[in-house]
Amino acid sequence: MFDFSGYIQSYLNTLPLLLIVVSLYWTVMVGAPWLPSSMKTVHQMMKLAEVKPEDVVYDLGCGDGRIVLTASMRYHARAVGIEIDPLRYLWCQLLVTIFFQRKRVRIIFGNMFKQDLGEADVIMCYLMPGALQKLETKFKQELRSGTRVVSNKFSFPTLIKIREDENSRLYLVHSDDGK
Repeated sequence: MFDFSGYIQSYLNTLPLLLIVVSLYWTVMVGAPWLPSSMKTVHQMMKLAEVKPEDVVYDLGCGDGRIVLTASMRYHARAVGIEIDPLRYLWCQLLVTIFFQRKRVRIIFGNMFKQDLGEADVIMCYLMPGALQKLETKFKQELRSGTRVVSNKFSFPTLIKIREDENSRLYLVHSDDGK
């Protein structure tokens, strides 16, 4: 008779490592690996976008939630984070709860390409160039004209760049349907 207990135990021993590896590579396939922006860069991105309390700030691939939490806690804006990695999504939910930001911060578990971004006044992202290129069409279809988009490190191919600093670029979206 086959002893399943040894098989199950070896599977359980490797499960945490498997989850971490899948978590790292899954996000790369969708948009970018998790590489958090420094807090200095986060504040520079907020200043570049001129985030105000009446704004709704979206962070595409919100990772550990540092951008949405900063938007909420320091700039008093409402914020929405979208995260596809289940471990980071759960971590982000925990931080939002710990910092009592449930009223102003919402975290969505899902693919940013499949989420409606129409309510955003500001979009923050730190994504690879291929993901930025895919997002341009989505932005032009869903976002209101004048929506501010800040990209850390990488550039959008055709969006109109307004300003930049050493790390980030600010763009204004002009929608195709004149919203």
